[in-house]
Amino acid sequence: MGDVLAGNHAVWEFDSDSVTIRFARGLRTPRLWHSLRERRIPLKALSEMSLTGGKRDTVVLRAVPRPGADPLMEAAAGQLKESFDPYRLVLPGESAPKAAALADDVRDRLGPATAAERFLVAVPEAGAPLKAYDARVGFDGTAVTFHWSRTGASSTKWKAGDQRYPLGDVTGVVWRSPEGPEGHLRLLLRDAATGEVRPDHDLAAAVFGVGYGAVHESLPFAAAVLAAVRGRRMPVTAAGPRASGGDRLHHLGELHSAGLLTDAEYSALRDRLA
Repeated sequence: MGDVLAGNHAVWEFDSDSVTIRFARGLRTPRLWHSLRERRIPLKALSEMSLTGGKRDTVVLRAVPRPGADPLMEAAAGQLKESFDPYRLVLPGESAPKAAALADDVRDRLGPATAAERFLVAVPEAGAPLKAYDARVGFDGTAVTFHWSRTGASSTKWKAGDQRYPLGDVTGVVWRSPEGPEGHLRLLLRDAATGEVRPDHDLAAAVFGVGYGAVHESLPFAAAVLAAVRGRRMPVTAAGPRASGGDRLHHLGELHSAGLLTDAEYSALRDRLA
């Protein structure tokens, strides 16, 4: 379609099967949006698109991602402030007719309200290692590492030494916003002991604090780890008729678009099938 809506700090460009959201850089733009830069959202990853009145002669276009479709929103688990919501576009009042028409036009191309079987939106770039109050947390695509801070880590963590957790040992990720009283990032481990340990004593958790683990740094990091963990658990189907080269290439493209294959992995597998 190619229709464009320019709002506060973001531009949405609609295509036949997706909407590309480009976030502007500026002093008033949420830093989370700075870190996201640009995202392509397949329409089948959304379950609803609505237009409501806003403040000071504005309207608000809101897209609702399906549960399980976007690793960023899955990791956020409803903790983002409204002003941080990347699926919310504030528009001038005169854009209301065009926005309403676009919302109506794409509504029949949206996915169902049911949960997606896999992530449909690409994983945000995690960037540099995450700097928490008591650790530097790294992720190389295969394992998560915790390097404890001499000044911030508890004696429990410091005595245990730095930790490394291969993705095969991780079953999930819990992110608690640094803007709350107990912000932290915690890995859920396959063989963890029963009973929850406080984050400052949990060897698979990093504690946030003022100036540490900011939303724009810690949330994309958590989403990247979560997507990698979920990618390892993709169901293996029983052997059946051998897929054609075109079908396999299409499937690889879907995995790459969903962020479950890196550019290098996708290129290598694509070349092998060519």
